[in-house]
Amino acid sequence: MDLKGVYTALVTPFKNGKVDEDALKDLIGFQLKEGVDGLVPCGTTGEAPTLSYEEHERVIDLTVKYAGGKVPVIAGTGSNSTKEAIELTEGAKRLGADACLLTTPYYNKPTQEGLYRHYKEIAEAVDIPLVLYNIPGRTGINMAPETIKRVAEIPTIVGIKEASGSLVQVSEIYRLTGGRFTILSGDDNIFLPMMSVGAVGVISVLSNIMPKELKELYRAFAEQGDIKKARDMHTRLMPLFQGMFVETNPIPVKEALYYMGMIEKEFRLPLCPLSDANSRYLKGLLKEYGLLKRE
Repeated sequence: MDLKGVYTALVTPFKNGKVDEDALKDLIGFQLKEGVDGLVPCGTTGEAPTLSYEEHERVIDLTVKYAGGKVPVIAGTGSNSTKEAIELTEGAKRLGADACLLTTPYYNKPTQEGLYRHYKEIAEAVDIPLVLYNIPGRTGINMAPETIKRVAEIPTIVGIKEASGSLVQVSEIYRLTGGRFTILSGDDNIFLPMMSVGAVGVISVLSNIMPKELKELYRAFAEQGDIKKARDMHTRLMPLFQGMFVETNPIPVKEALYYMGMIEKEFRLPLCPLSDANSRYLKGLLKEYGLLKRE
């Protein structure tokens, strides 16, 4: 599976306590129109931990349906239970997902050997392309480059969303895997620097609201070789990269989509709306970029 370019880590719109299926359809239509390379439902940005099993499968099912085969769908199916991850991955395959995104197990803090066995067992149980997801800031465990090298030797494990924030780690993954293992940035604000040391794409939060601009940044660097253009776009977007993390993701990006008139301002506890000060800051930022459609 050839993964490269811009993949949007979709939010899950809610309305009156339920998944807002109409808003999800419109959001996916917007993403396709703006030229993203793929869609990633039910990840961190999709508030997967608060979705029921039924909702989880419904969001994947709708994303596959609304994508209509135009772009790949990489469904989030990670868990801190290997058995549960297998069940979620089997469900995503049944629903037509093209690949699955599997976060490193969280809270129980497995050893590096435990991480290897976790991914190996999932790969042996479900025949679908798998993408690792390393995000130590949320899971409490970093998947070491040496472990990633071992896991990358499993044929159906095709890449990694690397969100450690470390360019040294990205460089080590690239070196140890001989550049043959797909690395996708999990951090918008270092997407460009990561491409310079081996990443070939991004699973992006900001592309929920600015997919076209993220794709242009990718093309400038990866397809046109125009480093100055890519750097200028990177620096122009930096306030938004930072703004999307002024509080815990996906709170800011969901509020941004609300102010753009695309979804309701609704979260599931323990996530809650932005503080008044940060809400004012975000609205000012959106106004500066011509994105503010409602107060």
